[in-house]
Amino acid sequence: MSQLYFRRTENFLYRDRIPLQIVRAESELSPLEKAYLCAVEKGDYASVKQALIEAEIYFKININCIDPLGRTALLIAIENENLEITELLLSFNVYVGDALLHAIRKEVVGAVELLLNHKKPSGGMQVPPILLDKQFSDFTPDITPIILAAHTNNYEIIKMLVQKGVSIPQPHQVRCNCMECVSSSDVDSLRHSRSRLNIYRALASPSLIALSSEDPFLTAFQLSWELQELSKVENEFKSEYEELSQQCKQFAKDLLDQTRSSRELELILNYKDNMNLLEDEGNNDLARLKLAIKYHQKEFVAQPNCQQLLASRWYDEFSGWRRRHWASKFITCMFIGFLFPFFSLLYLSLPKPHGLFIRKPFIKFICHTASYLTFLFLLLLASQHVDLLTKQGPEPTTVEWMILPWVLGFVWAEIKQMWDGGFQDYIHDWWNLMDFVMNSLYLATISLKFVTYFKVTNRKLSKNVLFYNFYIK
Repeated sequence: MSQLYFRRTENFLYRDRIPLQIVRAESELSPLEKAYLCAVEKGDYASVKQALIEAEIYFKININCIDPLGRTALLIAIENENLEITELLLSFNVYVGDALLHAIRKEVVGAVELLLNHKKPSGGMQVPPILLDKQFSDFTPDITPIILAAHTNNYEIIKMLVQKGVSIPQPHQVRCNCMECVSSSDVDSLRHSRSRLNIYRALASPSLIALSSEDPFLTAFQLSWELQELSKVENEFKSEYEELSQQCKQFAKDLLDQTRSSRELELILNYKDNMNLLEDEGNNDLARLKLAIKYHQKEFVAQPNCQQLLASRWYDEFSGWRRRHWASKFITCMFIGFLFPFFSLLYLSLPKPHGLFIRKPFIKFICHTASYLTFLFLLLLASQHVDLLTKQGPEPTTVEWMILPWVLGFVWAEIKQMWDGGFQDYIHDWWNLMDFVMNSLYLATISLKFVTYFKVTNRKLSKNVLFYNFYIK
């Protein structure tokens, strides 16, 4: 009675049922083909070889048949990392298709080597399975073996492919209006953007940069900067580009971690593109570090090895500065600060002396600080109309005459910086633009002061001339 009740209740609850059916027809496997794929799955070398031989003679099975998961015997062997069966299948010329890409994605190095050395049969055409057509492939047409290997960052596979002479297409600029970019974007804008992203993801691979770049630091710097700029334009993929940019920065930092001595570190940080290591052995301008600052490589600059070298350069003449007492540090800084006029005159008399005391970074910093504080003090005196000689009138006071050399020095420093770094680099730094405005205001003030002085002087001369003429008459 209870069973009958539950059956009636079930029929009432599930009276409306949804019929299910397989909408995508799949080819049915024969019992021999199932046994053939099962032997490949189990790694039964003898059974697989027997099935291949019989298929070659009697054509009882299709050696390129696929299982319900869309895998051929070759893909099954690659997934199981069975290199013996993989080599056996290749010797019977099974359909390869995207097997190399699958092997790269699974990072089966042995299978990749077998597929790279495999020669396709010259006579006859291989008939691909239906499900391995491009429209059902796991990979888009822009994914090449080297791009996929770079995505996995597998050093061994990338090395094998690079030795084969493969190449990566140069990505076009985001705002490129060439015929290829316009047509590709019109046909499929998503695939066009994804294709660019896939190329940059490959180029940002640390293993690929280390293997293919003669200057991995410079490559990482430039690529990181380019990816950061792309993130500002390609808003849809902003997070992906920022992640790749950070990956390049981290690679440069990790590469610098491998330095084992101060000598190696100095060679890296002083390296230039046109540098001869034998001739420029004494070069100490830290060109590579300046380049890192230009490309905003904070991780590289903040790396402990780099900071240790900078600290040793900064306190060149004071090796034990950090271990001194604070009172000793204060007295030393005050003594050097009071002597900055003497050091400045010495520097001007000897423009490029080797080993001059004032050219040391720490000494230069103290002298610049003392000089600027003196300049601010003079500005304060000028703003209070204080004159050391108590002169009256519109003519420049002694304090204003003392301010003039500082202003000319600021202008000369900006001109020298623009000359050394170039105009483009100069205007890209907002601090330089602020200095330019500040110096312009200084010069405008001085110019107005002189104009006022000459006008008042001319007015006085005119009054004297009129008074003289009137007196004579």
